[in-house]
Amino acid sequence: MFHGFPGANTVSTGVESNGAVVQLKASQLYRPQDLGHYPSDFKVAYDNGKMDGFNLEVHGKQLSGLEPYSYVQQKYEQEYWTLAKLYTLGDNNFQSNGGPSFPAHQYLIAGQSGKYTNPPGTSWGCDSQVRLPPCYDYTTLGDELDNAGLSWRYYSTGAFPASPGVWNAYDAIRHIRYGSDWTNGDVSMPETNVFNDIGTSSCTLPNVTWVTPNAGNSDHAGTPHSVGDQGPAWVGAVYNAIGASPCWSSTAIILVWDDWGGWYDHVAPPQLDAEGLGFRVPLLVISPFAKVAYVSHVQHEFGSILNFIEATFSLPSLGTASESRSDNLSDCFNFTQRVRTFKKIPHGPISTDDTLPVEDDDGGANE
Repeated sequence: MFHGFPGANTVSTGVESNGAVVQLKASQLYRPQDLGHYPSDFKVAYDNGKMDGFNLEVHGKQLSGLEPYSYVQQKYEQEYWTLAKLYTLGDNNFQSNGGPSFPAHQYLIAGQSGKYTNPPGTSWGCDSQVRLPPCYDYTTLGDELDNAGLSWRYYSTGAFPASPGVWNAYDAIRHIRYGSDWTNGDVSMPETNVFNDIGTSSCTLPNVTWVTPNAGNSDHAGTPHSVGDQGPAWVGAVYNAIGASPCWSSTAIILVWDDWGGWYDHVAPPQLDAEGLGFRVPLLVISPFAKVAYVSHVQHEFGSILNFIEATFSLPSLGTASESRSDNLSDCFNFTQRVRTFKKIPHGPISTDDTLPVEDDDGGANE
């Protein structure tokens, strides 16, 4: 993604396991083939920092081959390019863990993951049907916000209250799944509720929100319910709604993808602990205070997002390794500049299919 974006660190060739140099193939955004991206796939693709094993990733029993050696053409992600040119793109942002979506989404709310990969089926956390479901009780950013008397909301696909979607991170936090946060509206399904909560006469969004897409709007390769390249349109729709509302002057939108999805990258991630860092994923910082047309080369990870929120609202740190080693995205902002006027962007139709994907080997979803 963002191949050839001015100032960003991208390449046009890759290296496969036999040492051959491969020309990256121009692609649309949606791809019918899902690729392997479990921790085992990360290890083989990373290959001790040589970054030459992407053709050996395995999805089911199928080797990825040369499929990962692709780039998305700008015309299929024009909304992303437009936002990157208006605001800030991070090209040195890494997934905190080297695995699939379930642990990645835990890092986005808690800075840790419980070291669980994707449970089978369409329910994941405390609602998972596996014998020992991934249902944790560690402290999350939502708990910190509750303790500070600040509001938050997590929007995800699914049906409230008993059918959360597979990208609903708080479904895996026992004291939230079976506590008041689950029933008082802090967890909101479906994800399109965000449009109602943005408000038109006054900003009615909580202090902090997470918004995850449905399958069709997720940029997820191999998702059978996707009907096109609709992730950029979804992001454009959320951005336009916030920008046209009273929320704009006090909002920062941070867009990130939960994992690398199996696709090739040439930048070797620093190995800082047993879980990561994982491969690079794009980061967009969109705000009236974001730097204009700025490409951040600072090393960021998911802990950077938590640090930014904690610094903004004077919250204590969760004390995780991810936070302790991360920055707080300060290079992406200029809080001394005048509030920038919102610029509406064109976008295509979004997917309204809320059918949940079956995450047998999860692909990267925008968040």
